[in-house]
Amino acid sequence: MLQEKDTITSSNSFALASIVKDYFQLIKFTLSFLVVFSTVVSYLIATSYRNTLDVLLLFLGGMLITGSANTINQIAEKDTDALMKRTSGRPVASGRMTVKHATTFAVITGIAGLLIMLLKFNWQSSLIGLVSLFIYGFIYTPLKKVNSIAVLVGGLPGALPCLIGWVAAFYDASIEWTGGWILFTIQFIWQFPHFWAIAWVAHEDYSKAGFKLLPSDKGPTKFTAMQTIMYSTLMLPIGVLPYYYNLSGIVSLWILMVCNIVMIAFSIRLFIKMDVPSARRVMFNSYFYLAIVFIALLADKVYVSPVH
Repeated sequence: MLQEKDTITSSNSFALASIVKDYFQLIKFTLSFLVVFSTVVSYLIATSYRNTLDVLLLFLGGMLITGSANTINQIAEKDTDALMKRTSGRPVASGRMTVKHATTFAVITGIAGLLIMLLKFNWQSSLIGLVSLFIYGFIYTPLKKVNSIAVLVGGLPGALPCLIGWVAAFYDASIEWTGGWILFTIQFIWQFPHFWAIAWVAHEDYSKAGFKLLPSDKGPTKFTAMQTIMYSTLMLPIGVLPYYYNLSGIVSLWILMVCNIVMIAFSIRLFIKMDVPSARRVMFNSYFYLAIVFIALLADKVYVSPVH
């Protein structure tokens, strides 16, 4: 009898763990976390008022909005996800979760996230969140099969979280937009080499699904690699803007310059080698780039450099 109870308990625990795992996959937790990370850091850069509860609510609101957008994306792409090895195990694509259930989840999380931003922070941050959700879920997602301009369109909701965090920091006060747009621009331009590297690595899978995400219709070409170099190089002067506009100090300026040079070097390597391992290096380096840059900007403003 005791053994049966243990078996039932173990079975229930396994089922619960599977459900939680499905929801984590549904919201693309790692991607959502990276996006909301930039929201929170932008908020902290914008204000000297740092209330732990507010930061947690901002994080929660951001995760709910981003998770809703990612859920809409998986509902729309369930058939194409099923064709790709990398995404075939997702809950909706695999059939473990119904479209109706996922849709209900997307609506609830989206509304909850937007309400948190509206009621706790301000209507501007909530509105930007709504725009970001709409572009990602209903414009970028279907556009991926039409034209590579989808990467440009998708870059907007990918960078708007910086603006959301910045604007949220002003609560009901008059908003000073310059810093928010600078952070938005850094993250917006960063996405091009990042997503092209991902599309290069996953080119075969994306081709099966009919996704057109590389600049060249012929796939991984010298033109694509050159575009990666161009946007990585563009990040160099953009990296000066936080210092120029007094957003941060000299220490973070040098860190940004080094990170940008490394990004350019990996992009040049891709142009020379023209292989998947080089594209993968660009992809992984871009993850580290974003984390290092935003942490450097925050730490420099708070702890290191005096206002110049």
